[in-house]
Amino acid sequence: MTDEILFSVQNGLGIIQLNRPAALNALNQAMCVPLEKTLRQWSADAAIKAVLIKGTGEKAFCAGGDIRHLTAPGEEGRAGARAFWNTEYRANTLIAEMQKPFIALIDGIFMGGGVGLSVHGSHRVISEQVLFAMPETGIGLFPDVGGTYFLPRLKGELGTYLGLTGARLKSADVLHAGIATHCVKRADHAALEAALIAAPLSDKAAVDAVIMPFQHDPGAAPLAPHLGLIDLLFAGDSVAGIMQKLEASDGFGVEQAKLIRTKSPTSVKLTFAQLRRGRQLNFRDCMKLEWRMCNHVLSGHDFYEGVRAVIVDKDHAPRWQPATLEAVEDAYIESYFAALPDGDLRFD
Repeated sequence: MTDEILFSVQNGLGIIQLNRPAALNALNQAMCVPLEKTLRQWSADAAIKAVLIKGTGEKAFCAGGDIRHLTAPGEEGRAGARAFWNTEYRANTLIAEMQKPFIALIDGIFMGGGVGLSVHGSHRVISEQVLFAMPETGIGLFPDVGGTYFLPRLKGELGTYLGLTGARLKSADVLHAGIATHCVKRADHAALEAALIAAPLSDKAAVDAVIMPFQHDPGAAPLAPHLGLIDLLFAGDSVAGIMQKLEASDGFGVEQAKLIRTKSPTSVKLTFAQLRRGRQLNFRDCMKLEWRMCNHVLSGHDFYEGVRAVIVDKDHAPRWQPATLEAVEDAYIESYFAALPDGDLRFD
């Protein structure tokens, strides 16, 4: 058992602690395997009344998956990446389907895989010091870990905006968007955890009652005045149509167009297609879709190039292939959704 993720039970509350503070609590396979196993056990254990997940340190709840290790060369590297995603996606599904209260205490950075460990739970309690993003289009990937499901269900076209641009949100925006359910000051997280341990957490309403006295107002959401414009500019049935509107706009719209042009063109179009499909799918079917997509990503170019540019060499000068949105053909995007020889993701 790794010490990079810790498990304990106190008064019927199962507690998960991500324990890689030097790596911003980034997820790896050694963490995901016991996480999935424990979530499965606790879901079926009547003695466990609720589950709480938190991160060690103030810098990050979880900055995402440890993606550097997902791009190792050769079939061995691809097999390792598939094993990680398989386990991670099953854990995401267990969180989403848990019938007990699932409380995420989120402080600092939570991005990518860290969002997948929190956003699908019943209670997402952020501090006033959080930083959220789904930044995958900038590394040649797509917003996975259930992004297919939760992003299209945010207000209006906010999910499309976040998915395509990888925009970063702070506490007020995270709460306003509905990504978080509550805000509690960082200084009060320990006291809140102690109160949750002490309380009889019979249902979700009981958890709400414990959290209520600790709630903090993070103030006005800076993104709120732009939501109407986001709904207008990011609506439509194609990336080309969205880009045309953005580039014909001014100020905010033009800035978003420039930002999108820096991302992997394949990832931008893939993400758009993913999120439009996700509107009509249940959670499990969203995860099956992502499993297909990540397997096809491993046969492409941009994920390896994005990780090289952002994580490994850090030159932030990726050479995308194809290099422009206009050069990415619709048939190529459709191929990412094709059935896999070994079948869909299994949940048992």
